[in-house]
Amino acid sequence: MEEELQTLQKAADLASEIAINYGFQFFAALVILVIGWQISRWISTLVLRLCERLNLDITLSKFFSGLAKTIVLVFVFIIALGKFGISIAPFIAALGAVVFGSTLALQGPISNYGAGLSIILGRPFIVGDTIRVKNVIGIVEEIKLAYTLLSNEDGEHITIPNNQIIGEVIY
Repeated sequence: MEEELQTLQKAADLASEIAINYGFQFFAALVILVIGWQISRWISTLVLRLCERLNLDITLSKFFSGLAKTIVLVFVFIIALGKFGISIAPFIAALGAVVFGSTLALQGPISNYGAGLSIILGRPFIVGDTIRVKNVIGIVEEIKLAYTLLSNEDGEHITIPNNQIIGEVIY
């Protein structure tokens, strides 16, 4: 019974030591993440308003807004990891290896994103245009990186992957 109490006391001491040593770091990382999330939302809104003031296309405006938010969140996440004492260099190297390996497996979906970027930047059509692609006619409702959303005369929504659009003749 005495040994069990000593083991329990050692475990409690270890838990309190860990809580004291790492509790403030965890709390600081959590505060950084929350503040960073709010800042990313604020910057995203700011970029969207700036794009609207410059009369940019809504699709391009949303793309720039989302890109700004993602960039800020990545930097905030890296800063938060640093608060835990995690070295970022091996993490980034491992991430690069994972991305390189997964590109072959994700070749189809990634081609959708590349095609979507080409559509957004090249602007062969914009939101509100009526187009015909792959024998489907509809009004462009939304252009995302992965797909384009059309609505037809009956009000049905049609989703077309962007890699199906890029090589086609658009009417």
